[in-house]
Amino acid sequence: MNIARASLHNGRCHFKGQLGLVEICLMHPLDVVKTRFQIQRGKTDPTSYKSLGDCFRTIFQREGLPGFYKGILPPILAETPKRAVKFFTFEQYKKLLGFASFPPGLAFAVAGLGSGLTEAVVVNPFEVVKVTLQANRNSFTEQPSSFVQAQQIIKSDGLGLHGLNKGLTATLGRHGVFNMVYFGFYFNVKNILPVNKDPNLEFLRKFGIGLVSGTIASIINIPFDVAKSRIQGPQPVPGEIKYRTCLKTMATVYKEEGFLALYKGLIPKIMRLGPGGAVMLLVYEYVYAWLHDTVDLK
Repeated sequence: MNIARASLHNGRCHFKGQLGLVEICLMHPLDVVKTRFQIQRGKTDPTSYKSLGDCFRTIFQREGLPGFYKGILPPILAETPKRAVKFFTFEQYKKLLGFASFPPGLAFAVAGLGSGLTEAVVVNPFEVVKVTLQANRNSFTEQPSSFVQAQQIIKSDGLGLHGLNKGLTATLGRHGVFNMVYFGFYFNVKNILPVNKDPNLEFLRKFGIGLVSGTIASIINIPFDVAKSRIQGPQPVPGEIKYRTCLKTMATVYKEEGFLALYKGLIPKIMRLGPGGAVMLLVYEYVYAWLHDTVDLK
């Protein structure tokens, strides 16, 4: 039985990892654009983009097509462990909360929060390298590789909260809040809305709930995302650290640039994580059911 469960878990993680790699390759340009918007400091910033279209156009003209794929290696390397941690810990926290007699609706959200916090610890070093590379406006061939960039960060600032793990609190907030809303909303709403007997309509029902889940989670957690990009990205004055902690960075952005500045990059974020989140949850459910039936038959 334990071997069967291990095979089930490994099969799910392997398939989600492959799907995640495809999603990264297709959606990474949106992630680059999102980061560029989040690190720019209002209209007075000389490198400010006027609109989403202007950002795409400027990157293409000045950095070429490869410019949209800056920093793609870190998320590719982190993808399999990230998905494995995300879904495996969600299931484990959900079981623990079941033993603690948590109401099912609340258990989904709290288990999502736990999985997000655990996931954040795994991915944060990769995020630091990724954001540093995405913020670099030199041509693709002029910037260092991911490994060289990581070595430079470690050499200058170390492995701690000022180096390869800077912005950890913001990453904890980003992933914790996202997964809490993402899993909590999806499973609670899915259990409320009636199931369709038609497989096609049932697929659309789950996709729609997943799309809304990813969209709402993106809207709620983006202030943490902006804070993370400011902390991990280039500082306004070289050699002088302005953005240090998550909440203080949010307060500074709000004070200097206004409330809407905490939602910079929201459109490309939703364009990526809305449908992406829906697909990931659908794959999770359908592959889980298929592998579960396969293991049971054996």
